[in-house]
Amino acid sequence: IEIPLDIKNQKLNEKAFCLSLIDSNTNFPQRIKVNFISSWNKFRHYSLLEFFDLVRKNDSSLELLNDKIVLIGIVDPQLSSAFKTSFDDELPGVALHAFAVDNLLNKRYINENYYSISIVVFILFYFLVMIQFKNVNSILKKYLLFFIPFIITTFIINQFFYIQLGFSFYIIPFLVAFVIDAYFILLEKQKQLKGAVDETQLLKNLLQAREKELSALQVELDISTNENKNDLLTKVKNLQDDIKRLKDNEDDQKLIDIKNENDEENFYGLVFKSSVMRNIVEVIKKSAVSDATILITGESGTGKELVARAIHSLSNRANNKFVAVNCTALTETLLESELFGHVKGAFTGAVSDKIGKFEAADKGTIFLDEIGETSESFQVKLLRVLQFGEFDKVGSVAPTKVDARILSATNKDLKQLISEKRFREDLYYRLNVINIHLPSLQDRKEDIEPIIKHFLKVEENAVGISLAALNSLKEYYWKGNVRELESVIKRAVVFCKASGRNLIQLGDLPEELIKSIKLNFEDMVIESLRSKKFSHSSINDTAKELGNVSRTIIAENFRGYSLKILYENNFDEIKTVGLISQTNDDDTIAKVKTKLETWLNNIKNDVVLESGGNFEMTKQKLKSKYKNLPQKFHFYLDEVIKHYLKK
Repeated sequence: IEIPLDIKNQKLNEKAFCLSLIDSNTNFPQRIKVNFISSWNKFRHYSLLEFFDLVRKNDSSLELLNDKIVLIGIVDPQLSSAFKTSFDDELPGVALHAFAVDNLLNKRYINENYYSISIVVFILFYFLVMIQFKNVNSILKKYLLFFIPFIITTFIINQFFYIQLGFSFYIIPFLVAFVIDAYFILLEKQKQLKGAVDETQLLKNLLQAREKELSALQVELDISTNENKNDLLTKVKNLQDDIKRLKDNEDDQKLIDIKNENDEENFYGLVFKSSVMRNIVEVIKKSAVSDATILITGESGTGKELVARAIHSLSNRANNKFVAVNCTALTETLLESELFGHVKGAFTGAVSDKIGKFEAADKGTIFLDEIGETSESFQVKLLRVLQFGEFDKVGSVAPTKVDARILSATNKDLKQLISEKRFREDLYYRLNVINIHLPSLQDRKEDIEPIIKHFLKVEENAVGISLAALNSLKEYYWKGNVRELESVIKRAVVFCKASGRNLIQLGDLPEELIKSIKLNFEDMVIESLRSKKFSHSSINDTAKELGNVSRTIIAENFRGYSLKILYENNFDEIKTVGLISQTNDDDTIAKVKTKLETWLNNIKNDVVLESGGNFEMTKQKLKSKYKNLPQKFHFYLDEVIKHYLKK
């Protein structure tokens, strides 16, 4: 109960009471000069106990104080100090005593009984958690996994149970381990970067050496006789080819800006900047608003379904369903059932009625992909839908009405099929009210770059592409069009990330795209070894030839290249040996085979010893096999280990 000094101007309700300290010169606390502001002014100069006793006899409301703790203190700022809190600018000092009493009564005081035992528990818990999560690759994920639960648990223990624990014996080792892990990760990244820089420098040194060699040959050519002129010309040509390829290597280090240019557009997934695609988009916009049937033609992978979806999205039916059907994926019987539906008992297995795709697309759009692959009997039924808007479900004699806009697509020449009596001419004219022909990627090469940029932007982690890789993709003949290009980009992103890089380079692209380009260091290593027929001295000779580099660098590039070829050829060892050696010489093939078998047997034997089947645990125990292997080949070693784990 606070006892204000001066409350003469305050109004009290009839059940309230307030005490006023007049001065502190009396024999406090046995006797206090008290002024009771109420109808009981007669009570003066009593001790507190006498006062309360008298008041209790005159006011039954004081019985509320029975079995209560009454805290009496001074709140006069002249007599008692005050303090500031988050909620009060000035709080009387007696409030501290009130808080203390309240905490004691509610047992809200810190319990130190568990402090010593918590030290042991936290240390043991720390080591158990470290062992449990030691195979987690992501350092951030690992530490979040065993730090966030700890923080939540200890917060609850501290805030709700007021138990003091030895938190520092967990947090300090945690921070030390985090710093050490971060340091070694940084060290590994620097090592990878240094390896890439060293390789680039080696190629630059080779370029300089080849240029000097070419200059010397040209001087020799000027003064040579006709007898050895042809040999010198051959050497000069070979050197010029090498120099060109080595200069192209610089482009493989240059990052291309993948920001969209002003003339690049994305129209419902159709990415382009060519005028031919711009004209097609205009046709799509104009034809979408009608209900006319549209035939979309073009090679496989050009984006015919994207066009169909764009037409539906721009049409008056956009709020209803878009149903796509691949006509080649189903047999004739299944296609009819899938499109028109069936009734219960129509055929074996028809245990209930089923609505077809046409009925599902009612008021919406149905897209029939690869319409040229359908049979003549199906074409007749489809023609009826187009003419009358009705069809018969399989096993039913009652026609079903439907209002669905039909879009179709094909990569076949339907006119040729008509001439061969494989496609109905009347159906062709019904489907081909409006024709939209998509050109092949080869016919719109200027769209290749914006399409590549688009595919890179949809990746989770930012990945760039080198100038050399981009040029290689632009020059390639894309038989599979945009679908093939997308597949190549996804593959390149996987290989790029596996090598610890964020830049797609030529080495990340399929062999057929870069077979005429010798840019990577491992290409130069393998060509040099081939020229020496993989002899016992070929490693040392190649090391000297490529600028007196370490013998280990040559050997590990050879090993990494071999694992790469093995993975790319579905672990076919015979085919891999043939691709590495590229010769019919039995002796050379035998040497390559022996080398490959040695590497693979070492891996197989270690995998058998670590037969737990867990890749991450096995990889940790086979760390030595990654030690000198260039980072770009780690992905292939991972895949080889996984392959033998499965077996």
